Amino acid sequence: MTSRLPTRLLLWFIGLLGVALLTLVVLCVTTQIQVPWQVKSLRMFPSKHFRFFSDKNDSSSLQYQLSAEKELDTVEASEENSSDIQKSDVQDSSESGNDAKSDQAKSFTSSSKPVAKPTEPDFFGDRYATDDIPSQTNCPNNIRKRVPQTQYSEMFLTNIPVLQWAKHFSPEEYQRLSHYGGAHGWGSVSAEVLNSSLAVLNTTANRLMFDDWENRANTSECIRCAVVGNGGILNGSRKGKEIDEHDYVFRVNGAALTGFENDVGSRTSFYTFSTNTMRNSMRSYARVGYRGPPISKETRYIFLPDHDRDYILMKAASTHTVIVKGPERSKKPPTYFGKDVTVEKFKIYHPDFIRYLRNRFLHSKLLRTGARRIYRPSTGAVMLLAAMHTCDQVDAYGFMTPDYTLYSDHYYDKQLRKVHFYANHDMRMEMRLWQELHNAGLINLFMRQ
Repeated sequence: MTSRLPTRLLLWFIGLLGVALLTLVVLCVTTQIQVPWQVKSLRMFPSKHFRFFSDKNDSSSLQYQLSAEKELDTVEASEENSSDIQKSDVQDSSESGNDAKSDQAKSFTSSSKPVAKPTEPDFFGDRYATDDIPSQTNCPNNIRKRVPQTQYSEMFLTNIPVLQWAKHFSPEEYQRLSHYGGAHGWGSVSAEVLNSSLAVLNTTANRLMFDDWENRANTSECIRCAVVGNGGILNGSRKGKEIDEHDYVFRVNGAALTGFENDVGSRTSFYTFSTNTMRNSMRSYARVGYRGPPISKETRYIFLPDHDRDYILMKAASTHTVIVKGPERSKKPPTYFGKDVTVEKFKIYHPDFIRYLRNRFLHSKLLRTGARRIYRPSTGAVMLLAAMHTCDQVDAYGFMTPDYTLYSDHYYDKQLRKVHFYANHDMRMEMRLWQELHNAGLINLFMRQ
């Protein structure tokens, strides 16, 4: 009897150990399920896909910029969606019809209001340069005149520089803006590259959005703009003729036009992109006819600079010189914008403007999570809000609406593709903002429901 006791004790010990291990596994799984989506989404990006830039005044603060050479295709290449590109979801990573309906039922009155005062730290520098560029028209009812009667009166800055050009570079400005990385500042660009690139943008055409307005025949009293995203809501819309009848037409990223003219039009006055999104679009959407930026006498090109390669490409293309380093390096000058393109065709968004949009219009909850290091307004959002700050009237097409689950990701999709959300943009918040701006009478948003 006594000889069997150790064996029984051993079996009891093994049994208890198994129960303990099983309990531990259950607890781990439960804990993982309860981790907020925002935090988990960052872990889905391998660290090698990020490039780090340190804040010169705070060694403990890092700005993350998606790597130009090793970017995830599923993130950047999807940037053409609805209002443009990647979509981030504050609440969760899944979507359903019920979610869309509940969003539609909510009041669209608060998301665009700053959730912090300009003096609070998470505003990331709510001070900006100013530009006193007079209005190019005498439109009696333009957007700027309507803003004071809306909830945006305090957050809207009429003298924020939308575009940057030669006059904006100085050692003092470089010191100020080098505190911010990515698209929000100059922290990811050397002073030498920045100075030499901006020096090229020294014409009136580079500082004015509508540089040809005074020379146009039959100029109207107001500048009417169509801002066209790539959302599936445009498929079958037959809005092409209406879009082309505007004074100016804005487009973004993989804007495939051939074969889709009835729904999206054929003109492009302004093409907004970053070097990364343009190259990824050329690779990912060649199957639907997108071969690169649209080229026409009318078309101007607006860089959204989130890396030094944007400044380098702009300079090389406008001066017809080769790029000696980086992903665009070649033995011949870049020809993305046509062989005869001139410097007057190029514009670059000012980083103060992009940071201002993030701080005041799209101050997402993601800024209070680890995702703040990669978060910025989507390329389409920057394009639409830039139009709202420069045009007299704005009609927006192809942007996300509360019924987005009814439509494919893009208007040119051959098969239905669901919208996906990523951590570097808050597309839910952008969708609510478009509704609010529409209800406030500042833009006219195309909706099918």
